[in-house]
Amino acid sequence: MRKLLVIGIGVGDPDFVTIQAVNALNTVDVFFLLDKGPAAGDLTQARQAICERFITNDRYRSVTVTDPPRDRGAADYPEAVRQWRDRRAERLEQVIDAELGEHGVGGFLVWGDPSLYDGIIRVIETILERGVLTLEYEVIPGISSIQALAARHRIAINQVASPVHVTTGRRIKEGLPNNADDIVVMLDADLACAAHRDEDIDIYWGAYLGTEDEILVAGKLRDVIDHISQTRAELRERKGWIMDTYLLRRKPGQHAE
Repeated sequence: MRKLLVIGIGVGDPDFVTIQAVNALNTVDVFFLLDKGPAAGDLTQARQAICERFITNDRYRSVTVTDPPRDRGAADYPEAVRQWRDRRAERLEQVIDAELGEHGVGGFLVWGDPSLYDGIIRVIETILERGVLTLEYEVIPGISSIQALAARHRIAINQVASPVHVTTGRRIKEGLPNNADDIVVMLDADLACAAHRDEDIDIYWGAYLGTEDEILVAGKLRDVIDHISQTRAELRERKGWIMDTYLLRRKPGQHAE
């Protein structure tokens, strides 16, 4: 039976790759790489560098699959994501069938951790639900951007006896959650936290975590948000893409009940 390994490779720093991930890398026959266009070329190169560094055999190969376009501005965002996931599943199903032998091992190299805002697990489940291919899969965890952010800023991600809320920029545009003092924000294309500059909030921000381009900013949101916004714009212009994560922190008990 075909087997797929969904391997979390951490964020940027090759030293984030775990021993479990290294062992998994060395069992893969075919790596399936999703081509998301020129802007994501750095991430593709980073994946290839990890293979070259940690794989000790020369029998593996890579197959690139063009990722289908995605409507990020759709009014019904969940439905747009579902449709995009279905198209991605169809493409991968065809390529896996053509490129991976009946008893072969295929691999997906997932930036960060596969459980956190990455769609490949759901895509594989969609392939299984379609019933065309028979396969099994395993998930290997990785160091997430949240862990890297906390480590780089030398902070705990939560305060004593306090919950942590993990969300997206799309969600905090609707307002900050009222049940947590620590809010981790990912996938924020528009730096939505700027709307909360008048509140008493600290921010711990990081971009390109674990890479040579890593940059960190921390302070009162009102004091540093303009600097973060300008830095972010300059980085996006220079590199063609931006990948950042941040923690918003209120004083304990400051949130509304």
